[in-house]
Amino acid sequence: MKLLLVAACALIDADGRVLIAKRPANKDMAGLWEFPGGKVDAGERPEQTLIRELKEELGIDVQEACLAPLTFASHSYPQFQLLMPLWVCRRWEGTAKALEGQELAWVRPSRLRDYPMPPADEPLIPHLIELLAMPG
Repeated sequence: MKLLLVAACALIDADGRVLIAKRPANKDMAGLWEFPGGKVDAGERPEQTLIRELKEELGIDVQEACLAPLTFASHSYPQFQLLMPLWVCRRWEGTAKALEGQELAWVRPSRLRDYPMPPADEPLIPHLIELLAMPG
């Protein structure tokens, strides 16, 4: 079975909300919400993928030093095995805009389960909830 490596990023704003994007109608799993990112190209490091994808999808500039690895997901789809490391980013330049026709939402971690996601994204939610839990 083919292994597909996809890098994902949880952009976190000053209010502790996470950015998710709705997959457009012309893509597989259309209508589901996901963390921004994309397929790691041959010869590319996952961090480079995120910097490239966040620029292409959202028009923001991210420095590699601002990407912190958090966790990963592994999911078996019928055609391939998906391995998806998740990075957290709290600092970037520019304002996130939907450049590829996708819908965007800034969501509190506790509300992420209200948005239908691909099976590989769902196991990442508890890690974000724990990371961003309000003290006290």
